[in-house]
Amino acid sequence: MAQDGMQILEMMGGYRQSCVIGAAAELNVWDIVGEEALSAEEFARRLRADLRATTILLDAVVAIGFLDKAEERYSTPVALRPFLQSASSQTVLPMLLHQMNILRGWSGLAWTVRGGVPAPRPSSVRGPQADRESFIAAMHSISSLFADALVAKLTTFPVKRLLDVGGASGTWTKAFLKAFPSSSAVIFDLPDAVVQARARFAQTEFASRVDFAPGDFYKDELPPGADFAWVSAIVHQHDRAANCDLFAKVRRALVADGLIAVRDVVMEPSRTEPTEGALFAVNMLVNTDLGGTFTFAELAEDLTEAGFVDVDFSVKGESMDSVVIARKGS
Repeated sequence: MAQDGMQILEMMGGYRQSCVIGAAAELNVWDIVGEEALSAEEFARRLRADLRATTILLDAVVAIGFLDKAEERYSTPVALRPFLQSASSQTVLPMLLHQMNILRGWSGLAWTVRGGVPAPRPSSVRGPQADRESFIAAMHSISSLFADALVAKLTTFPVKRLLDVGGASGTWTKAFLKAFPSSSAVIFDLPDAVVQARARFAQTEFASRVDFAPGDFYKDELPPGADFAWVSAIVHQHDRAANCDLFAKVRRALVADGLIAVRDVVMEPSRTEPTEGALFAVNMLVNTDLGGTFTFAELAEDLTEAGFVDVDFSVKGESMDSVVIARKGS
């Protein structure tokens, strides 16, 4: 919390580093340099960009520690390469790209508040399709950091058949299959996400235990037969009416006494805590038509309306790591 004018100004200036990092990510700076050390001229040619502008950006990236510079040549610090190169299993690059897409929405926040709808925003220099792909990859990148630990808190009941609703590239499915060795799963998501999921599982030990079902969970029915449905980071995208409809679809897809688990931000009644949740509500405001964050009481009411019982706040987190579980009623 800011205590004086200088701290207020420092907080306001935080966008500068984000924009520098995001622009470097969108221009593919770290993949272009790879293990090499390149001059500004070489960078500009590979980027197909203006030399003066490229030099200014590269020097700023050096200044904040995301590149090194020696004898007028730029290289990625060895310690950061696993996180900034796209081919690495530890990469956070997709999330950097996604955050840059989000930032464009945040910059129009005042217009959004005045009009009640997200302000128009352009795509990145990479194009709309690449932005969509980076979103799917970003969900894998961020979820893989804590998926195993969170699923480990949910092993007090058996899981035989998992329905991963909006399962994206399968990060959470993989965590559940590891935690429940005799289980199988079906990932249901839009066709482009299913393509990424198939590729991610193709050469793994879990390939024979996963089925894939392309579709739109707001339009299509869900694959039946699961005893556990994972609704992960979805409910914040739409309003409560849409969530009730989705919960009802999940209920129809579950076997008798099947469980639904909703992973998302869960707000305190004041809606000012947790802090990450209050900020995430702004993110939904500027990037969706009707999305938002919800309290446990609201989620419990909507689950109950959809026909679930025994609603429980099973895991209480500070961000997108809370889990609410309910059982299919008779």
